[in-house]
Amino acid sequence: MKCLIAAAGQGTRLREKGESKPLIELGGVPIIERVILNARAGGLDDFYVVTGYRGTKVRDFLDELSERENISITHIINEEWQRPNGLSVSCAKDVIEGPFVLTMCDHLFDPEIIKDLLSHDHEEGTVTLCVDYNIENPVVDLEDVTRVNCTKNEINNIGKIIRDYNAFDTGIFYCTSAMFAALEQSAKEGDESISGAMNVLGAKDKARTFDVKGRLWLDVDDPMAFGKAIVYVDQGKL
Repeated sequence: MKCLIAAAGQGTRLREKGESKPLIELGGVPIIERVILNARAGGLDDFYVVTGYRGTKVRDFLDELSERENISITHIINEEWQRPNGLSVSCAKDVIEGPFVLTMCDHLFDPEIIKDLLSHDHEEGTVTLCVDYNIENPVVDLEDVTRVNCTKNEINNIGKIIRDYNAFDTGIFYCTSAMFAALEQSAKEGDESISGAMNVLGAKDKARTFDVKGRLWLDVDDPMAFGKAIVYVDQGKL
């Protein structure tokens, strides 16, 4: 199963830890390596990584990781990495065929989330977002997390500033080609983000949810989250 990882951004809030966020080490292991190994443990085996900012160094590391761990890793380059994250996903349109799991280079997660997601019955023409219904989750940064208003199966609204929400976006998606069409429409409407595409899909009743059932996930996006990640890594939970 294919996995697309967005790793093109600048990661300014973790600059004190390193110049390239994907290569910042947690317990001696670069964040992006942890993401890939966790995804592989969950059942993904064909990786596509979108790089941009300081991309040469990241790609060199991924080539080494590919050889060391015998993992298929295809490079996709986003030359406009300063723009919103949806553009990184759009860069994969002509490279990836068939369904794929999308995640971010700084989101760590329990591999069991991926296993459950892959075993789920997904509808053609839809995109499924893994959500966390525990809105009291202490590891989540409420100032930065993307919020979701949803039913058990469908997304009504998604964004960082929505007030009426009952779940969090974990940054893990099961995508069909519908994602690319939604990104294109959302961009035409002025929103180049992944959340914008999910709102487009939601308006068409094509955005689905998948409950992570309280399993651990963490967006390692700033020094506070990095400190939390170190604790979980030391405990062997991430």
